[in-house]
Amino acid sequence: MTWISKLIAALFLPLTGCGIYSFSGASTTAKTVKIDQFYNLTDLAPANLSFTFVNGLKDYLQQNSGLSVVSQHGDLTFDGVISEYNLSPQAPTVDPSTGAASASQTRLTISVKVNYVDLKEPKNSFKDRVFTNNKPFASNLDFTTIQANYEKEIFKLIYLDIFNATIANW
Repeated sequence: MTWISKLIAALFLPLTGCGIYSFSGASTTAKTVKIDQFYNLTDLAPANLSFTFVNGLKDYLQQNSGLSVVSQHGDLTFDGVISEYNLSPQAPTVDPSTGAASASQTRLTISVKVNYVDLKEPKNSFKDRVFTNNKPFASNLDFTTIQANYEKEIFKLIYLDIFNATIANW
């Protein structure tokens, strides 16, 4: 063995001790994933929000793991509900000329309750685990003009949290 191959073996050997690991961050022996419907149980969210969430989750898992999305009999299965879609005022301010109180920021919060079944490693499965994230914005902005982009940004953070809790198993 040359010194280069010894160095490479020393660097990569620790990565093989805890199961299968790929440089995408996936740590699973699963090959397929089935993503069922995520129902929107909120009053304020747009009607297409669950569709947007499911398609984004599929894309995220395909791009960040070696998993193939299937329509039935996946090694891994996800389903759940969008349980919170909330706009809340933040950072209260007072207008010095009128004394009127208002919020200088508003926060969009989205929560998703996830059920996860891992047929390869059943101990990793869970039910009704909530993943939440939010994004503040200036209250003087027209929410309808930023809504879709903010939803996507929040979903990206939720996808990462779901990925880390399931496939990366962190």
